[in-house]
Amino acid sequence: MSSTTRGTTKTPTQTQDHKLSGNMGVGELVMNVLAFSSPLTTVAGTLPVMLLFSGHTAPGIYLLVTLMLLIFSVGFVKMSRSVDAPGGFYSFVTAGLGKPAGLGGALLALFGYVFIGFFAPSLFALTLQSFVVNTLNGPDIPWYWYGLGIIGITTLLAYHRIDLSAKVLTVVMLLESAVVVIFDVAAFAAGSGEVVQGIGFSMPWITDAGLGLALLFAVGNFFGFEATVIYRDEVKNPDRTIPRATYIAVVGIGLFYAVAAWAYTTFIGAEKVQGEAAANTVNLFNDGATVLVGKIFADIAVVLLITSILASMLSIQNIAARYSFSLAADGALPSALGRVHPRHKSPYVSAAAVGILWAAATLIFTVVGVAPEMLYPIASGSGTFAVLLLMFITSFAVLVYFVRRRSFAPEPVWKTIVAPMISVVFLGLITYLAITNYPELIGGSAIMTAIFMTFTFALFFGGIVYAFLLRSKRPDIYARLGRQKTD
Repeated sequence: MSSTTRGTTKTPTQTQDHKLSGNMGVGELVMNVLAFSSPLTTVAGTLPVMLLFSGHTAPGIYLLVTLMLLIFSVGFVKMSRSVDAPGGFYSFVTAGLGKPAGLGGALLALFGYVFIGFFAPSLFALTLQSFVVNTLNGPDIPWYWYGLGIIGITTLLAYHRIDLSAKVLTVVMLLESAVVVIFDVAAFAAGSGEVVQGIGFSMPWITDAGLGLALLFAVGNFFGFEATVIYRDEVKNPDRTIPRATYIAVVGIGLFYAVAAWAYTTFIGAEKVQGEAAANTVNLFNDGATVLVGKIFADIAVVLLITSILASMLSIQNIAARYSFSLAADGALPSALGRVHPRHKSPYVSAAAVGILWAAATLIFTVVGVAPEMLYPIASGSGTFAVLLLMFITSFAVLVYFVRRRSFAPEPVWKTIVAPMISVVFLGLITYLAITNYPELIGGSAIMTAIFMTFTFALFFGGIVYAFLLRSKRPDIYARLGRQKTD
């Protein structure tokens, strides 16, 4: 059974076989988070879609979402100090709502992150293939070879100690962030008159057309910040590093994208930006970069876009591997997935398993004849919905956890009651928007929508049923669920 002391839910007694290790500081952890959202990919690919839905209110939407996720982070960070297990949302949902809900949430997380990550091989392949053929005048190599290549690279990096991934991600993040900053500065300079007058920056109204989808896309751009807690065993001084990294990541992501959206509207014009985004969604960034800075800069941006996708995929693979590892360490998945590399202290088997799964899926879709253009919206959309649903469940778990503790461990009302309640309402609204706009989210038909949405909810409830079976048949495993200590 779980052991809970005054204020702290204890992590399991961990043997060397189930103890990850690392030495990441605040900066490296933040870079891991930023890599997930792939800043250059977001600015070049997602922001034009945001502008299509919301026009010149896009910067304001990012600020609104930043504020809401900061409020979510208040309870999230507070709980990270109380629940000192490295299972991420898996541990949080278990502590707040019980082991069955925790196992259901863990399966949602594993599915969500594996599917979000599967967007990368096809997008990477199409981007690199186009660059090689059209810019370098090179051979037209089939897309799946590029896809398998990037899977091999990220799996090799994820196999090693997390510090290696952190160093690679830090370099890539700094380079691609520099490209976005240069684009922003050039855009503001070209549209300096509108900056002075404050034109191009407006807050959204609840009646704005497209607000729902814009909010949904904006929240998706923040994904990854919630993963700070899953690296608990791999950072220096986690009680200090995790809160700092979480707040820095949320504020950094929000301001970074708000400024980039403002730069678009300033350069193109507040009244014209929505129409331009609709007419030229795919090439809005590249064409703008060419006009503002030059063709060479635009080509460099494409190269860094390719490395940006790789960095995002590596970040996601690291997170997915750690959810797989946590479930295996508790006995809910095969024990081999819970092995720790004796030298790298990494979840190397789980990391390899995620890579093999991606490679197998790439080959299967290739043989079946599914176009790569169809893969990344379905993969990222369905995975995004699963993680969003998990965030909503976690926000409710945080609230329940602190309400239950108030009788014996009173805490500040703002951190433990008010902020979590606001988070439940906000994330509940975003989840509702995701459900009602699911076809647009995955870019699929009504049949695809029904299949993936049903499967997502079935995963959560299937995890609950699995937990009850474990309680009946394997009480020793059930007692460990949620990375909790057993007596």
